[in-house]
Amino acid sequence: MFPLRSFRYTVLTLLFPPLLGLGLSGCGANSQAENTKPEAPPTLPVAQLVARDTVLSHEYVADIQAVRNVEIRARVEGFLEQIYVDEGKPVRKGQLLFRINDAPYKTQLSQARAVLGSAKAQAQVAKLELSRVQLLTAKNIISKTELDVAQAKYCAAQAQIDEARSAETAAALSLSYTQVRAPFDGVINRIPLKMGSVIEDGTLLTTVSDTRAVYAYFNVSEAEYLEYTRNGQQDSARSTNNARLVLADGSTYNVKGKIETVEGQFQANTGSIAFRARFDNPDKLLRHGASGKVRITNTVSDAVLVPQKAVFEIQDKNYVFLVDNAGKVQQHEFKPKTRLATYYLVASGLKPGQRVVCEGTQDLRNGAQITPRMVTLSSLVSVLP
Repeated sequence: MFPLRSFRYTVLTLLFPPLLGLGLSGCGANSQAENTKPEAPPTLPVAQLVARDTVLSHEYVADIQAVRNVEIRARVEGFLEQIYVDEGKPVRKGQLLFRINDAPYKTQLSQARAVLGSAKAQAQVAKLELSRVQLLTAKNIISKTELDVAQAKYCAAQAQIDEARSAETAAALSLSYTQVRAPFDGVINRIPLKMGSVIEDGTLLTTVSDTRAVYAYFNVSEAEYLEYTRNGQQDSARSTNNARLVLADGSTYNVKGKIETVEGQFQANTGSIAFRARFDNPDKLLRHGASGKVRITNTVSDAVLVPQKAVFEIQDKNYVFLVDNAGKVQQHEFKPKTRLATYYLVASGLKPGQRVVCEGTQDLRNGAQITPRMVTLSSLVSVLP
C-alpha cells in the first residue's frame, strides 16, 4: 500500500496539471518584470549658453632688450693703461671709461703741428715772392710767365697748409680716441680685458646698456596677427597700454607696456611675424637679455564660450550634446575659434540660449534621456588667463 500523503499528491498532479503550470509561470513572470524595470535617466550638469563681452589674453615668449645696447670698441692701438669703471655700475654720458696709452699719439700730434707750421712759413715765403714778381711784372722788368710761376708756387704752398692741417686734425682725433667715454647714460656690462692688455683697433672693451626702457620682441602667428589687426588694435597701439610682461619667476611686471611696431613680413620658416612692445623701466628692474612673456589682452564682444568638458571630438570635428525641454540630448557640431584655459570660444554652430551637457558626455548617445541639473557659468570670466 502507498502512503496516504503520496497518494494525494499523485491524484492532484493527475487531475490538475494545468493549474500547477499556471502557478509556476505566474511566479516567473512577476520576477522577470521586477528585473526589467527601466532605470531612471542619469542626472547630469547642464549649462545654458550666454553671450557676453569677454577679455581674451595671449602669452608669447619674449626677448627683452635695452632700448640702446652699444658695444664700446677701441679706435686706436696701444696698451690699456687705465680702467675707470666697474662692471654693472651706472655711468653718465661723456664719463671717462678707459684710457689707452697716449704717448705715441701725442708725438704724432706734435709732428703734425710742426709740419703745419712749416707749411705756413713756406706759404708766407711764396706770398712774398708773388708780391715781388707782381711788382716787377708791372714795371715790365720780367715777363708775365714769371708771374704765373710765382702764383702756382703760392697755390701749392696753400695746399700744403691744408694737407698739414688735415694731418693735425687726424692726429688730434687719434689722441682723443685714447680716452674712451660713455656715449649715453646707462649701465656698464662685462669688461673682458684688464689693465695692461694689448689693444688693437676694433677690440671690444665693454658694452653699455640704456635700461631706462626696454623692448620686448615676440613672434605672433598669422591667425593671431589677423585677429589683432581686425580688432582695430594696431592703429590704437601707440596710444593704448595693452601689453603686460610676465617675468621669469611668474610675477607680473607692474608697469604696462604698449606695442609700438610690427615687422613688415612673415618669417618663411615659422609663419609668424615679430612684434615689439616697449616697457618703461623706472626702477631698473629689467636688464638687457632678460627673458619673460608678453601678455596681450583684447575684448571680444558677445562672445559665446563652451566648457571644455562639454566638448568631444569625432574625426577632427568638435561636438557637444544639446538638451531640449524634454531632457532628450542631441549631438551637435560646432566650430571653435580659439581655446582659452578650460573653455572654447565659439566661432559658429552654437548660439546663446542653447543648453549643453557639461560632463559625462562619454556615456551619452543620440536621443538619450537625462535629468538636467542646471549650473551657471558665472565663474567663466574669472578663470580666463
